Amino acid sequence: MRVITSPARLASLLLAGVVLAGCASNDSQEDELSGVAERQLYEEGREALEDGSYTTAINRLEAIDTRFPFGEHAEQAQLELIYAYYETDDWEGARAAASRFIRLHPDHPQVDYAYYMRGLAAWQAGRFSLERLRLIDISKRDLGATRDAYADFRELIQRFPNSQYAPDAQQRIVYLRNLLARHELHVADFYLRKGAYLAAVERGRWVIEHYPQSEATHDALAVMVEGYLGLDMRDRARETLQVLLDNAPNHERLRGRTFRPEHVNTDGLSA
Repeated sequence: MRVITSPARLASLLLAGVVLAGCASNDSQEDELSGVAERQLYEEGREALEDGSYTTAINRLEAIDTRFPFGEHAEQAQLELIYAYYETDDWEGARAAASRFIRLHPDHPQVDYAYYMRGLAAWQAGRFSLERLRLIDISKRDLGATRDAYADFRELIQRFPNSQYAPDAQQRIVYLRNLLARHELHVADFYLRKGAYLAAVERGRWVIEHYPQSEATHDALAVMVEGYLGLDMRDRARETLQVLLDNAPNHERLRGRTFRPEHVNTDGLSA
């Protein structure tokens, strides 16, 4: 008797076969390594790392982490796993491994490396392929990973100011700080266009308070001036305008000592 299988049924059977094959492959690898000594696993893992065979390296290093969690090479294997995950673009895996190492070995002499790699993985997770070509404005995107990177690098510098990784982290912080500040200003601009003036003022104040060294502070002052104008708080607007004049007399929104609003339907404001 001929059995007719529907396309959906056939697809599910094929998928199940792939999953089973993957499980069998994983089981086979685990069986293959079950009798291998810790030192051999570590040497094979290190050799694979040096050769750029990161999948093999992860396989060996994970075996050490699972079978010899308190072994001679356990701590170093955990550190090198962070790097191996990073090299395979497994940003979440790298961050999880780094966080775990920090939790288990807070006083390890190389724990600053774990902090650095955790930030670097978040940095990579927040990048976009067209960013360097300036074809997109990354500050308009979802910046969750970018905020993580900023926090991670700041923690590294605060905890280990003399770390060999601190100078690079500091340079990345400058870029990330400007990026996050610009993102806040995009949101503030949206609020101004929608007439949510108080929310716009709060966003501008947030930039000044949390990113005071960013390039966006002058634009944040301009946002606050316009937001106060929208709220008809002209005295506060004039006070903020004076701060803008003192710090950025050539700002694009100024004509001499007069502020020109972009979204608020009102006359300009003079200091």
